[in-house]
Amino acid sequence: MSTTNQDLAFTPAWKLARMVSQKQVSPIELTNVYLERIDQLDSQLNAYLTLNQEDALASAKKAETAVMKGDALGPLHGLPIGIKDLEKTQGIRTTLGSLIYKDNVPKADSIVVERLRKAGVIILGKTNTSEFGALGVNENKLGDHCRNPWNLERTSGASSGGSGSAIAAGLCALATAGDGGGSIRIPGSFCGLYGIKNSQGRVPSYGGVPGTHLPNFLGQQGPISRSVHDSAMMLQVLAGYDPRDPSSLRETPPNFLAALERGVKGLKLGWSSNYGYIHSDPEVLNATIKASHVFEGLGCSLEESNLSLEATFETWWTIWTAHAHINSGSLLQTNKDDLTWYNQAKLEAGAEVTAEHYAKALGHREQMIAKFNQEFEQFDLLLSPTMPVTAFPVGTFPETIGGHPVHPNPPYGFMPFSHPINTIGHPAATVPCGFSSEGMPIGLHIIGKKGDESTVLAASAAFEEAQPWTQYLPPIS
Repeated sequence: MSTTNQDLAFTPAWKLARMVSQKQVSPIELTNVYLERIDQLDSQLNAYLTLNQEDALASAKKAETAVMKGDALGPLHGLPIGIKDLEKTQGIRTTLGSLIYKDNVPKADSIVVERLRKAGVIILGKTNTSEFGALGVNENKLGDHCRNPWNLERTSGASSGGSGSAIAAGLCALATAGDGGGSIRIPGSFCGLYGIKNSQGRVPSYGGVPGTHLPNFLGQQGPISRSVHDSAMMLQVLAGYDPRDPSSLRETPPNFLAALERGVKGLKLGWSSNYGYIHSDPEVLNATIKASHVFEGLGCSLEESNLSLEATFETWWTIWTAHAHINSGSLLQTNKDDLTWYNQAKLEAGAEVTAEHYAKALGHREQMIAKFNQEFEQFDLLLSPTMPVTAFPVGTFPETIGGHPVHPNPPYGFMPFSHPINTIGHPAATVPCGFSSEGMPIGLHIIGKKGDESTVLAASAAFEEAQPWTQYLPPIS
C-alpha cells in the first residue's frame, strides 16, 4: 500500500470534501483507496458486516461526473462512508447485527441515510454492531468480534464498534453511529476518536417505514470521526426537524461549523471524577484530570462539581428494556435460539417491567434532569472521564474497576459515565486525551446543557487545537 494512499485515507473528511469539489481528488480514486484498505485490513478487524463495492464504485462515477459537469454539490459530495448496520439502507443488506436478519434487504432508507445520500456520500458498506445495539462491546452471532485497531485482542466498544474500528483504521472517510447508552462515546473513547451524542431529538429518528410511534427518551444518531470538524460537518447534514419523527426538535439547528471558531475563553467548567459514585482506573483518572486542566490554559475556569447521583443504572435499564420489549419482545417466542445471550436477557428483563416500575423510572429521570440543571446553573460544561477503563479483551467484561467490584450488572457496569447522559437527554462528546501504559486510548467526557451542542463542539475544537490527536495512528492502519 503506497504512502500516498495512506495519507489520503487519513486526510480529514472536511478537507477531502474540499479537494473533491476543487477537482484535486476524484471520488473514484477515494473510493478505490478505501476499498483497497478494507480488502487488506478488515479481515483482522471485522469492522464491516456488508460491503457495497459494486454500487459504491457506480456512485463514485456519478459523483465524479457531477463534479466535472459543474453541478451543485452536496456538503459531503464524493465522501466514502460506512453506515452503522442499525440504519436501514435501501437495496443494501441491513442485519441489525442479528442472525435473524442476516438476509434482510430493506426497501427504504432510514432518515439518516436519506439525508446522507442527499448530501452526496458514497456508501462503502454496513459497519458492525452489537445485535440491535444492545451491548457496549461488539459481539453478535454473525461472526467474530469487531476488533480494536490499537490492539486486536481488545474490544472496539459498541454498539457503534464497527464504525469506530473502521474510522480509526482508515477504512472510510466518515461513519455513522448511534448512542442509546454510550454507543458513540464508548468506541470513541476506546478507539481514540471524536464522538458526539446530540441533544435528544436533534437528529430525527425514522426507520423509513411508517409504524407505531414510541417515545424515544434515550437514543440519538450521529457521527463518529477522527476530527471535531468532521463530526460537525456531518451533524449539520443530519440535524433538523422532520414530521415523521414528532419528537424531533422543531427549532432550526445552530451553525455547528461556526461554533468551532468560537473559542472557550471565559467559560465556567465543572469537573466530576465520579458523579458521586463511580470508580475509575487510576491511569484513566490521572489522564482525564490532566486533560481537564488544559482548559484553564485556554481561559476557562475549572472547579469541582458537587454532582451526586444514585440508582442511575436502574432507571436507564428500566426505560431501555421496556422499550426494547415493546419493539422486539415477540422474538423470545419466535426466534429465541437465534438471539444473542444479551438480547435474551434484555428482552426478558423488559417483560418484567410493570407500569409502576416504569412510572418510577420516569420520575427518577426527572430528578436526574433537575440535578444536572442545578449544576448547569453554575457551569457552562461538565467534564468527567468518558469511560472508567480503557478497552479490555474481547469476550470479557471488567469484574473490578479501580479496585472496586463492578456493580450492579457487569456487562453494562463499565459504562457508568455515559448512560446517565442518555437518560437526561443532554449532548455529550468524548475527546481523545491520552494513552494508557498499554498504549490504549483514553477519552475525556464533555457534557453540555440541553440543546447546546455548539458549546460542546467549541470546547472540543479548542481542546483538539491545544492537544491534537489525529497524528496518532493505530498499529492496524
